[in-house]
Amino acid sequence: MLSRLGALLQEAVAAREPSIDLLGAFVEHWKGITHYYIESTDENTPAKKTDIPWRLKQMLDILVYEERQQAAAGEAGPCLEYLLQHKILETLCTLGKAEYPPGMRQQVLQFFSRVLAQVQHPLLHYLSVHRPVQKLLQLGGTVPGSLTEKEEVQFTTVLCSKIQQDPDLLTYILEKSRVALKAQENLLLLVSVASPAAATCLVQSSPCCPAIVEHLCRLYRSVPTFLDPADIATLEGISWRLPSAPSDEASFPGKEALAAFLGWFDYCDHLVTEAHPVVADALAKAVAEKLFMEILQPQLLHVSEQSVLTSTALLTAILRQLRPAALLREAVAFLLGPDQQAAAPEDSPRTLCSHLIGHCDHLSDEISVATLRLFEELLQKPHEQIIRSLILCNLEGRPYVARGSPEPESYEDTLDLEEDPYFTDGFLDSGFQPSTKPPPAPATNSDGRTAVTEIVNSFLCLVPEEAKTSAFLEETGYDTYVHDAYGLFQECSSRVAPWGWPQSLTPLDPHEPERPFFEGHFLQMLFDRMSRILEQPYSLNLQVTSVLSRLALFPHPHIHEYLLDPYINLAPGCRSLFSVLVRVIGDLMQRIQRVPQFPGKLLLVRKQLMGQVPGEQLDHQTLLQGVVVLEEFCKELAAIAFVKFPPHGPHVHLSPPSEGHV
Repeated sequence: MLSRLGALLQEAVAAREPSIDLLGAFVEHWKGITHYYIESTDENTPAKKTDIPWRLKQMLDILVYEERQQAAAGEAGPCLEYLLQHKILETLCTLGKAEYPPGMRQQVLQFFSRVLAQVQHPLLHYLSVHRPVQKLLQLGGTVPGSLTEKEEVQFTTVLCSKIQQDPDLLTYILEKSRVALKAQENLLLLVSVASPAAATCLVQSSPCCPAIVEHLCRLYRSVPTFLDPADIATLEGISWRLPSAPSDEASFPGKEALAAFLGWFDYCDHLVTEAHPVVADALAKAVAEKLFMEILQPQLLHVSEQSVLTSTALLTAILRQLRPAALLREAVAFLLGPDQQAAAPEDSPRTLCSHLIGHCDHLSDEISVATLRLFEELLQKPHEQIIRSLILCNLEGRPYVARGSPEPESYEDTLDLEEDPYFTDGFLDSGFQPSTKPPPAPATNSDGRTAVTEIVNSFLCLVPEEAKTSAFLEETGYDTYVHDAYGLFQECSSRVAPWGWPQSLTPLDPHEPERPFFEGHFLQMLFDRMSRILEQPYSLNLQVTSVLSRLALFPHPHIHEYLLDPYINLAPGCRSLFSVLVRVIGDLMQRIQRVPQFPGKLLLVRKQLMGQVPGEQLDHQTLLQGVVVLEEFCKELAAIAFVKFPPHGPHVHLSPPSEGHV
């Protein structure tokens, strides 16, 4: 009896409460939007002043209410089915792209964001959902500071949240390259948000930085380990906007994988550049930890020569593309370490830098050349610790200059070069003489620095006439080096200008006792390599002289004095670049006596190197190629000295002197 009464009461209540036709209401609101485009004739009325925002809000509320009513069923309700089957999101995306009525794109972005955020049923798997989502991503980020920037960021944030919950969705969102490009542009927009709170949240509460760097490491691991350093060097200027390898370049195995890695690294580089400092630092540290420390360092220290060779070349390519200060700071710390103290000769290799310097003098010439290229690239980066750690920390206080007597105001009492025991080794018995007798009394400026004309003459006259061949050929003159050196010096000076380097030498204290001088492991390696220039392969000699030229360009008075002043009074047991070259010349004079028809063979080798005659194999070819490099290097050093301190004042109109004499 009671159960019968309860049933009657329930029927009575249901009869008095009218049922809600959700689908009918949903369709009515959608038709109301479409009818607006049929009936409206005013193209200037903003979307927010029409009933479109209200109707979109009603459609969203219906979808959310319907899902709550069918929570137990777990299936898509009739209204959601209607939205999917009739491709309503596709149509809205088209209306947003047309921006009619004005401001429609803003309304569409808001509707997409709210539907994806509030409807719990998985949507992005459906073609009728993820395809318009892709199109909407392409529309975003086209104009910096656009009126829809806020809605674009909200839309991207919702997508990131969905992908974080289900990483498989990434394949639906980024299935086209153009869509991936737009997603990357939107991520750039997201990380550049100025709010410190937003930046901190992005770093601490999202997988953004780890995901980006993990993808970078994954792409690095996909690069073959057998790549030729020459092939790696050809892929310059790879952009994240066009990460595929240039089609006009020669193909080689692994080219596409290398281009993909360099393209993504370029994207990381841009992210660090554009990001809020909090995000930039976190991303740079993640790159240093995951790519540099965990992957590259073991490869650089590996016993496998192929591993060392490829990883060194890849690291050089990374440095070439690297721009932002935060990433450069991490790279310098990784390569050089925190220690900037002057090294001692007996120091054992403890840091990665020490091992890399050792690789420059490796049994494998390929590894030596690749590592020297790495250091040359490093020397072109705008970070003072690089040149300070490698060179300047050992030159502080000028310990390479002999103590015990005041510095001369002129050099009238110094030895002629012909009286220098370094210079005369082997000359007396060889029958060869220097090309021009150097001036016995080099002039000095008011600051005690040797006049540039004396320096230029010393380098130009160092190689005897019998060992010179450039005068027999065109376009190998000294003036070409002056032109090139001037541009490189201006570039280097601009790079180091913020570092506040002194303009003059540190005065010597005559009462200060002499202390042992060590040029440092880096210069020691370069000087040792330079002393073997007559025995080393041509490509290796070119790279050694290229690094030394880069060093000589730095506008620091101690570097200039130690590398470019032939007349410094060296402390006992010390050597300079000029003294090393003098030793090489002495060795050369003895060697060429054993080479029949030396001048003719030397000229033939120079023509071979310039591609003027076929490259046939000759006896003593390594020696002859070394002599050509030596002559050109001396001209290059003379040109660098000339542009650093021209005779008529610094950085004025340059009139290069005639070759062989100033």
